[in-house]
Amino acid sequence: MKKYSLNMLLVVFAIGLLFAAHFNLIDGYIQIVVMTIGINIMMSTSLNLVNGNMGEFTCGHAAFMCIGAYISSILSVFCFGTKFGEPLLPAASVLIVFPIILLIGGAVAAVSSLLVSVPSFKTRDDYLAIISIAVNYMIISAIENLDFVGGSRGFQGMKDTTWAMIDIFDGPWMLFWVINFTIFTVWVIRRFISSTYGKGVNAICQDEVAAEIMSVNTNKIKIINFMVAAGLAGCAGGLYAHIIGYVNPQSFNILKSTEALVMVYLGGMGSLSGAVISAIIFTGLLEVLRSQAIIDGLLSPVTFMFPDWEPSAGVIKWVMIPLMLIIVMQFRPEGIMGNRELGDVFPKLKKFYRFK
Repeated sequence: MKKYSLNMLLVVFAIGLLFAAHFNLIDGYIQIVVMTIGINIMMSTSLNLVNGNMGEFTCGHAAFMCIGAYISSILSVFCFGTKFGEPLLPAASVLIVFPIILLIGGAVAAVSSLLVSVPSFKTRDDYLAIISIAVNYMIISAIENLDFVGGSRGFQGMKDTTWAMIDIFDGPWMLFWVINFTIFTVWVIRRFISSTYGKGVNAICQDEVAAEIMSVNTNKIKIINFMVAAGLAGCAGGLYAHIIGYVNPQSFNILKSTEALVMVYLGGMGSLSGAVISAIIFTGLLEVLRSQAIIDGLLSPVTFMFPDWEPSAGVIKWVMIPLMLIIVMQFRPEGIMGNRELGDVFPKLKKFYRFK
């Protein structure tokens, strides 16, 4: 029983969070922050599979989030919305169909990852980064020219699916799905990196040529690793679209990919628990820097010297976050956790959890 103490604590915390949201003990803003943390955990842990565990350098991860968001949104509106006419399915089936829709969005994103994984057979490092950025822009540009999904104006209508869930039971459904899919993501990645394929990924990271000599099918491993990472990012995109109720191609541009990169390098490359911790810290920091009052307070010595300058929180945020990354790279280049897990840093913690 002692071995499962931390697992049970997390389950109790998740149930407590849902109860608090249902009985309005936490307001809508806190719920949005918690859901954003969950989505960022899915993004950072999935990107960590490629940039951390496999040692490649891709920086267009938001492209797969974009594909998952749009595919899930279109299916959701077809099934339960009124934008394209009468709903295809009865509202009573939404609780069964909605997670399937998210998984289909993830599956399409996984297949689209072939655009990056196949060129990665012959390229690494800077070349792969350029390819992934190009794919990110290709996908955004393609969607911006599709009038069927609103083009650059964006796509909406997913709230009908949320209302269908609330008609069955008036509860915090999106928070429920985010918690479940975040746990699912961490579990899938944990299982994957401890499997035979995961050991092949680590072998590629250490020495790809040596891995090939030792009969590791590096091309197959790369494709599977990219597909798992992209599929989970696609699920994160589907959740994001249904939380906001609106998607726009520019929501998944290079800045979104940069956010995922910052979380991976802040937490430590190859560390699953580091990616989770950094996603929590990063989301909290974004919320703090969103406050104009805090930005004004931090920059008061500068504005005292230059009274005509009026710094905007939206702009300064993107100065502070890269600056934080530079400081981390200078003083702790391995990130918060390095390539270690929480149990390696605090060995006594292993007595209280079991996680396979």
